[in-house]
Amino acid sequence: MYILFKNEGAEKVDMVVSSENELMKRTEKRKAYIYLIMTFILWGSLYVVSKYTLSKIPTFTLSFLRFCIAFVTLTIISGKKKQTKKIEKKDIPYLFLIGVGGYFIAVGAQLLGTKYSNASLASLINSLNPLTMTLFAAIILHEKLTRWKIIGLVIALIGVYIILGGGNIGGFLGIGLSLFSVLLWSVISVFMRKITQKYDAMLITRYGISIAVVCYLPLCICELYTGSSVHFDISCVLAVLYMGSICTGVAYILWNKSLSMMEAGSCSSFYPVQPLVSAFLGILFLHEQAAVTFWIGAIFIIVGIMINLHKKIPHVSNLKENC
Repeated sequence: MYILFKNEGAEKVDMVVSSENELMKRTEKRKAYIYLIMTFILWGSLYVVSKYTLSKIPTFTLSFLRFCIAFVTLTIISGKKKQTKKIEKKDIPYLFLIGVGGYFIAVGAQLLGTKYSNASLASLINSLNPLTMTLFAAIILHEKLTRWKIIGLVIALIGVYIILGGGNIGGFLGIGLSLFSVLLWSVISVFMRKITQKYDAMLITRYGISIAVVCYLPLCICELYTGSSVHFDISCVLAVLYMGSICTGVAYILWNKSLSMMEAGSCSSFYPVQPLVSAFLGILFLHEQAAVTFWIGAIFIIVGIMINLHKKIPHVSNLKENC
C-alpha cells in the first residue's frame, strides 16, 4: 500500500513538472514570435530610411557609421550586464564567420546588389531567405523540413512576388550579388543559431558588429579619399542614428535571440514580413501608390506565415554538434 501511494505521488509530481515545462516552452515561443515581428518591422523600415540617407552618404561610409553606432549602442546596453561566460578559443572562428561573412560581406553584397540592379528585384531575391535558410538548417543542423513548412513559405513568397509586381530584370552583376548575399546570410544565420545555443545573443552580436566595423573602415576611407561627397543635416543625422542603434543594434540582438529560441527555418518564415513593411511605410512616408496587388500580396504573406506557424514548432532542439 505504501509503495502504491508513493508511485501515485511520483506520477503527480511528474505531471506537474511536465505541465510547467510545457508552459515555459509556450511562453518562450510567444516571446520569440514577438522578437521576430519586431525584427522584421525594423528591417523593413530600414529600406525606407536608407533610401533617403544613401542620397547624402556613400554606401560603405553609411555602413561604417551604421555599424559604429550599433556597436556603441550595444556597449551601452550591455554595460551593466555581467558576462559570466567567456568565448572559448575554439569558438572564435564562429565570431569571425558572423562578423566578416554575415555583417560585412553578406550585408555589403546586398547593398551592391540593390545598386547594380533595382530595389524591387533585390528585395524579391532577398525574400528567398526563408527557403534557403530552411534548406541549410535541414542540412547543417538537421532541422525537420516539413511539408507544411514548405507550403507556407512558398505561399508567402508568392505574396512577395505579387507585391513587387515581378520587378524588371536588372544587370547580371546585381542579380548575382543579391543571390550571393541571400545564400551567404542563410548559412551564417544557421551558424548563428548554433553559437547562440552556447553564448548570450548580446555578446555574439556585439563581437560580430565590432569585427564588421574594422572591415568597413578601409572601404569608408577609400570612398572618402576618392572624392565621394557627404552631406549631413539634422534629418540625415537622425536617420543614421536610427539605422545604427535601432535597425542594426537592437534588430540584430532580437534576431540572434530568436535564433537561440527557435529553429532557424521557423525564424526565417517571418522574412516575407520585411518587404510588406517596406511597401507599407513607402506608401505612408514616401507617398508611393498602393496598387490592388499590394493588398492581394499582403493576404498571401499573412496566410503563408499562419500556415507555417499553425503547426507545432518544437522548442530549442538538442544539437548533436558541440560548439
